[in-house]
Amino acid sequence: MSAEPISAAAHSLTHSPHSPQPPQPPQSTQSSHSPHTAIATHGAPGAHVRQRVAVIGAGGVGLSVAACLAVGARHDVTLCARAPMEAIGLEAAEGMRRVTVRTLTDPAQATPVDWILLCTKAQDTASVAPWLARLCDAGTRVAALQNGIGHVRRVVPWLPMARAEAEAAVVPAVVYFNAERLAHDRVRFGEAGDRHLSVPDDEGGRALSRLFEGSRMNAHPNADFVTLQWRKLLLNAVANPITALTRQRMAVLHHADVRALCMDVLNEAVAVGRASGARFADDEAEAMLATVLALSPSFGTSMYADCMRERPLEVDALTGAIVAAGDALGVPTPVNRTMLALLRAISDARTA
Repeated sequence: MSAEPISAAAHSLTHSPHSPQPPQPPQSTQSSHSPHTAIATHGAPGAHVRQRVAVIGAGGVGLSVAACLAVGARHDVTLCARAPMEAIGLEAAEGMRRVTVRTLTDPAQATPVDWILLCTKAQDTASVAPWLARLCDAGTRVAALQNGIGHVRRVVPWLPMARAEAEAAVVPAVVYFNAERLAHDRVRFGEAGDRHLSVPDDEGGRALSRLFEGSRMNAHPNADFVTLQWRKLLLNAVANPITALTRQRMAVLHHADVRALCMDVLNEAVAVGRASGARFADDEAEAMLATVLALSPSFGTSMYADCMRERPLEVDALTGAIVAAGDALGVPTPVNRTMLALLRAISDARTA
């Protein structure tokens, strides 16, 4: 089975927009906003359809997505962030450019859109509920560009619509590009192969793919999306925790005893992934370790960066997801469970 491109730097410095306390899930089952429609440009049937897009989160991924979609003004793009900015500085292989983008810092200023691109870290989803409540309407789709495997389950409780409608509205996505936020309004956008996002090959995934057509970024529908999610989780679950726990960059993984620990982590995760429906190759764990070791030894993972900056860690969406799925399916995960306990102790100390 051929491996999809994987980026360990995705979500490297993603931040959530301002919200002082995580609110409770909305109780209403219907949105109070009126329905809306996309604004179509003039042309023959099948021509470009101009849509209203809100990007929540101004970290590396959010800045990259907002800038790539805003180039050429093909869509009406709004960035929902903590601090205002007039433009995004986008550094890419072809050079540096400034991309003008509308920014909102207060959910009360927001109005319904056609697409919400949720680019916060997984643990920050609840904190952006005020944005979701204002931006969602009957026809809104929500693309979750986050780590982990439980995108729909994670996002649905915070959408102001009936559960069935909310589940249909959420489009999970796997992020492959590298994104490093250099300043609050500047990002370095790096590519790992020719694929930026993978999405399910269903109505929602294909709609997201069309949204990116003609832009600097692409989204590829894939019929075996479950495997892609789990393959990305394998990388994150081995590289992030070990660099965070040792407070060292990727070079630490080249120690023989640490490589052995990596294989234990991966073997458990592969077993859980297979039980969850992922179609892994026989040598999946070995191939993933080779992929990890091929990354630059000087690279620092997102969890390493958060640990060094004393921020809460993205624990439950990565190692926690493996342990939780293993518990539900009866697959033992003793090594990952031990790492989870240590990571939670570190992360909880940041929020105490």
